[in-house]
Amino acid sequence: MSAEMARIGLRAPVNVTWEITLKCNLQCVHCLSSSGAPAENELTTRECFSLIDQLTALKVFQVNIGGGEPFIRDDFLDILRYSHEKGLVTCVSTNGMLVDDKLAMELSALKMLYLQVSLDGFTAEVNDMVRGKGTYKKIMQAIECFARHNVDFSINTVLTRYSYPQLDDLRQMAAEYGAELRVSRFRPSGRGKDSKDTMGPDKNQLEAFADWLNGHDLVRTGDSFFSLTSENRRRKGLDMCGAAKMTCCISPTGDVYPCAFMQEKPFLVGNIRHNSFKDMWDNSLVFQQFRNLKVETCVDCPRFEVCRGGCPAMAYHTYNDINMADPECLMNLGIDFNSASPHVC
Repeated sequence: MSAEMARIGLRAPVNVTWEITLKCNLQCVHCLSSSGAPAENELTTRECFSLIDQLTALKVFQVNIGGGEPFIRDDFLDILRYSHEKGLVTCVSTNGMLVDDKLAMELSALKMLYLQVSLDGFTAEVNDMVRGKGTYKKIMQAIECFARHNVDFSINTVLTRYSYPQLDDLRQMAAEYGAELRVSRFRPSGRGKDSKDTMGPDKNQLEAFADWLNGHDLVRTGDSFFSLTSENRRRKGLDMCGAAKMTCCISPTGDVYPCAFMQEKPFLVGNIRHNSFKDMWDNSLVFQQFRNLKVETCVDCPRFEVCRGGCPAMAYHTYNDINMADPECLMNLGIDFNSASPHVC
C-alpha cells in the first residue's frame, strides 16, 4: 500500500471484520472482546442482511466474521448463505465447540466460505490453559470433521510464550489435515489486558519468531506481524496497518471502529442503524485520524515508509496513545532485521 493510498483510504474497504455476537461458550483468557454473554440489542437477522447489502453495494470483497462464537447464532447459516448469494466471500473464526458431522457437511456445500479453527497449543496442556479444560479434545474433533468433509480451513494459533515452542508441531499438524497454520498476534485488548504479562511472548521469542516466519512463507499471519518480520516476507503482503485504509470493524450491535482491537469509546465511528456505512467510511473523523497517523518517534527509522510505526492498537493498549510506536517492533526492541547483531533505531 502506498503512503498516499494510506492517507486517503480506498473508496471502500477490501475486507471488513464483523464481530457478529459476543455470546460464547468459552472464556478464553486472551479474548480480544471479553466474549461470553451476548451484548444487549445485537443486530437482528434482517439488520444483518441489510448490512450485507450495504457492503456488497460498495463491492467489499470479503467479510471476516468472528465473535464470540458465530455458530451460536441460530440464524448464522442463513447469514452466510445470504452473503454468498450477494457475492461476498466469508472467512469465519470458530472455536469448534459446536462442530459435528452434520454442520461440517452443510459448510462443505458453501463454496465462498473459509474457516479458521482456534487452537492455542499442540498439546492439551497448553491449549486448555488458554481456552479451558477439555477444549483441546473438542477442537481436534472439529478439525477431524472439517478434514473428513473437505471443508477449507486453517488452524489459528495466537502467539503466546507457551504456544511459541510448539509452532513447528502445529504447522505439521495443520499439514497432516490438509490445512494451513495461521499465527495471530497477542494484543492486550479485552481479557488480553489482564493476561498479557503472563501469556504474551517475551523479547527473545519475538526475535526468534521473526526468523521462524521468514523461513516459513506458507504460514499465514494476516494481521500486524508486518512490523515484526523481514523485508523479504513483508513484500509479499500488507506492509502497514490497514485500519481505516483497507479494513474496519463492525461490532455485534452495529458500532463501527477502525479495527477489532480498538473497540474503545474514543474510536467509535458511528452505528449502522443510524448512519450509512459508506458515509462513515468516507467522512469519519476517526478514520481520517488513522489515515493521517504519523508516529513522530519513528520517522527517522529506515523502515518507516513501509511500517509507519507498526500496530496502533498495540501502542494504544500499551501507552494509551496511537501516536506512539509499536512496543513490539523488533527495531524498538533493539534487534536488527538483517543480521544477528543488536541494532539501535
